[in-house]
Formats: sequence, C-alpha cells, structure tokens
Amino acid sequence: MDEALIRSLTPSVLTVLVRRGADFAAAEDAVQEALVEAVRGWADDPPRDPKGWLVTVAWRRFLDAVRADTARRRREDRVEEEPAPGPAPDVDDTLQLYFLCAHPSLTPSSAVALTLRAVGGLTTRQIARAYLVPEATMAQRISRAKRTVSGVRFDRPGDVATVLRVLYLVFNEGYSGDVDLAAEAIRLTRQLAASVDHPEVAGLLALMLLHHARRAARTAPDGSLVPLAEQDRGRWDTASIAEGVAILQAALARDRLGEFQAQAAIAALHADAPTAGETDWVQIVEWYDELARLTGSPVVRLNRAVAVGEADGPRAGLAALAGLDEALPRYAAVAAYLHERDGDLDRAARLYAEAARKASDLAERDHLTRRAARLNSRRREDR
Repeated sequence: MDEALIRSLTPSVLTVLVRRGADFAAAEDAVQEALVEAVRGWADDPPRDPKGWLVTVAWRRFLDAVRADTARRRREDRVEEEPAPGPAPDVDDTLQLYFLCAHPSLTPSSAVALTLRAVGGLTTRQIARAYLVPEATMAQRISRAKRTVSGVRFDRPGDVATVLRVLYLVFNEGYSGDVDLAAEAIRLTRQLAASVDHPEVAGLLALMLLHHARRAARTAPDGSLVPLAEQDRGRWDTASIAEGVAILQAALARDRLGEFQAQAAIAALHADAPTAGETDWVQIVEWYDELARLTGSPVVRLNRAVAVGEADGPRAGLAALAGLDEALPRYAAVAAYLHERDGDLDRAARLYAEAARKASDLAERDHLTRRAARLNSRRREDR
C-alpha cells in the first residue's frame, strides 16, 4: 500500500476524532499510531475502505489512552460511542481542520505554528525558518500550543486571517522548500475563496497563481536556480497569470487593500513585463511602500531596497538598505547584488560568499557560491 495514500488521509481522520470529543494532542498521537499500524499491515492485507479502517483503529487507540490516563478518564463519559467499521464519507476536511487548529484560545502565531506542524506536514525546522526564529524556540511554541488546546473542545473555529497566514506559509515552503505543498495550498485557497467573500482571500489566491506560474522557469535542467531577470518568460504559465491578474483586479476594485493584495500587485507587475528590462520598477517601489505600511516587516523593506536599486540605481538601493539588521535572511545576498551593480566587485564577492554560508537551501547556496566565484574570476582577469 502506498504510504503517500495513507498519509493523505491523515487530515480527515484527525478531523473525525476531534469532532467526536478527542483533545487535539491525544487525537494526533492516536492517528500517528494508526498510521504506523497501517504501514506495517496494509502491504499484505489492504482494507477495502482505508479511511474507515484508519478512523476505527485511531479511535480505539484514543480510547485506550483515555482509559490508561486518570486525568483523561474523567472525560470518558463525554466520549461518543465508537464509530462502527464500514465505509466513511469521502469528504475533504482539510480546510475545516485548518480552521479548527486556528482556535481562539491560541495566539495567531501559535495557531499558525501548530497548524503547519500538525496539518501542513512541515517540520519544526521549516516552520522556524519561516518565522525567522531558532528551531528550539519554535519547538517550545508548538509544545505550548498543544498544551493550551489539550482538553479543549474544537467547537469554535479560528478566524480567516489566521488560516490565510497558514496557507501563505505552506505555499512558500512548497514553492521554495524541500516539501512540495504549493499545489495543495492553491487547492485549499480556491476552496476558501469559493466559500468566503473576502478581498484578502482573493489576494492570496492571486499571489499564489502568479508565483506558481513562473515555477517551471525557476530552475535549470541541472536543478540550479535561475534568477527572475534571467528566466525564459516563454515558459511562464500565461493562463495562470491571466487568472491571477483577473482575480487581483476584482479584489483591488473593492478598495480594501491588504498585504496579500499588495504582494500580488508586485507579482503581477513582474508577470506583465515582456522582458526584465521593461519591468515597471517605479510602480513596484510604490507597492512595496504600501506593503511596508501594512506590515512593518523588515523583510519587506529588504525587498524594497532591491526594487529601489533597480528604479533609482544601486546607490539608492544601498541607502534604502541602511538601518536594516544585517542578520536578516538574505541581507548579505541583497547587499552583494547592489554592490555588484555599483561596481564594487571585491565587496560583492565577499558578501556573496557570506550569503552562501548562511543559506539553508542547497540550490540557493550553490547559486550564491557561483556568483561569488564568477566575480572572483572577473577580478583576477582585470588585474
């Protein structure tokens, strides 16, 4: 039996358990035990109804834990009757589970972290990287979130803003990380857009479509990264771009600007340019100004510095970079690019090498290392 099939059923099985009164931490443990048993036993004797089998086994594991734990024994009377074996409804509960994990008893950041770990399938290290915090800090945050919701009935779903944040981070990890979750994030965001009339939901869907449209051109045949300016725009998915732009325009017309709409507007300007040299960098800087006002994010200001460098020259970009924390991810890479544009090849090569050492993604590390080597070669030729 394919392990991917088994794990794809996890959200639905977990949803059934929490609906029936299981607290989240215990339900998650019970589902994991059922998955292990499935991996071991299904190869020889696969069930006719995999989801029903997992629900039944996971529920039994949960009941065993309840009976063994004195604290949980007090909740046993509230546990509903064990579901009978048999076909289970073929319903996609993933999006609902996202809302359940975004519980009002959690802070938004804790709810996002818990959902990414429990439902999104991301590792603690990947979540920590997305939040720009140490892995140990994120592990503690997730543990505290689990303790907070332990014993809480999941009958009050969280808000749309928290779910949007989760979907955004899942897409980013799928787009640039080592777990392919981008298509799943787009699918769930489409579901959300169909059920919730909110311009930021539309903005996020547009942003995902516009970024995903360029995915095929982001890497060379050998797996190396291809910078945006060097990508073959003929490989971009024009249908996704057209859909993303149309969704964005409808959202912006409602005059309720949010950060995802602003990001999508920047992506749309890149997608609209026939060549890199025809990119409307002045307008992109203006959108970054809006985005910085909405978020106050130092990462936004870092990206804005690149746009300023393209619109007004590298020295203006370096001036925009001043005052930002040099420990920011990709700070050294941005500084290297701007110094290279300004003609300071020695400093640019050193910064590219520094950025390569700090890069967590192998493809990005190789790309930066090659940039440093290319500049060092040019410097030797000029001597």
